Amino acid sequence: MKMNKMMVALLSTCMMACLATGAQAAEKMKIAMVVKNLGNGFFDAAHEGANEAAKQLGDVEIIYTGPTTATAEGQIEIISSLISQKVKAIVISANDANALVPITKKAMQRGIKVISFDSGIARDGRLLQLNPSSPALIGQKQIEMASDAIGGAGEIAILSATAQATNQNIWIAEMKKTLAQPAYSKIKLVSTVYGDDQSDKSYREAIGLLRSNPNLKAIIAPTTVGINAAGKAVVDEKLVGKVYVTGLGLPSEMAGHVKSGAVKSFAIWNPIDLGYAATYAAHQFVTGKATGKAGESIAVGRMGKLTVDAVGEAALAPPFTYDKDNVEKFSKIF
Repeated sequence: MKMNKMMVALLSTCMMACLATGAQAAEKMKIAMVVKNLGNGFFDAAHEGANEAAKQLGDVEIIYTGPTTATAEGQIEIISSLISQKVKAIVISANDANALVPITKKAMQRGIKVISFDSGIARDGRLLQLNPSSPALIGQKQIEMASDAIGGAGEIAILSATAQATNQNIWIAEMKKTLAQPAYSKIKLVSTVYGDDQSDKSYREAIGLLRSNPNLKAIIAPTTVGINAAGKAVVDEKLVGKVYVTGLGLPSEMAGHVKSGAVKSFAIWNPIDLGYAATYAAHQFVTGKATGKAGESIAVGRMGKLTVDAVGEAALAPPFTYDKDNVEKFSKIF
């Protein structure tokens, strides 16, 4: 009889423990990271940063998702599903600034905190846009690298992602502003094409630029997919040393292109830090520690603090230059 009572007591204790564990799991804050497209190394690294923040915060579960191709329609479908799942926050890099606004407004009406990062959503569709750097610095950096590669004179072209990509268009506008400066008067932008952040299409567009512009000296690709594809195109067309590729890329994907000579230098912020900061900021919004008001300071863990500007945006850090002296070291990280 005593044994039975002991067993009942043990069973009761076990059930209570299991229920407590289940309750704790249920209490985890679900933050969804919606990226432009899956299989993109930049966003895989951002996911790593999101997981780091979740582990540090302790009460966060990351749902990492995105369409297979970089379309607004794919992201809209995913966000609709996330609303049904009752996630607490959505952190998204947008394929289209305006097309996503109706669905993200719906999410916010349901109490979901929406933050865009990397590529922004129009202001009405989010609480905060986390820029990896400032557009002016990013645009200027890419022109500087192209100018250095070609000796300050010659024809250049731009290979972008989608024609609707918010961040790409802002950076291209800043590049054009920089090109208008007297220091770059000998550089001529001859074409801007779009590879839609697809490797095969970006490669075809790069080949097209090289074949239709015989005097081309550089291709700037402000997209990790595009710069990798352009580097391959220059090698395949046997134009190493004649045409240089620069822009925004991942060290792990660009080390070979630097070694081949197709790329002298490129830049990128650390996507791990970006994913980490975006997740941390989302947590601050969900817990009521942030509202997104102009002038507000938002704590983002090891990345310090973000300051919200007059249009609800915040910048993380300036872009960092990679070349033959440091690319191998960083290629082992991301």
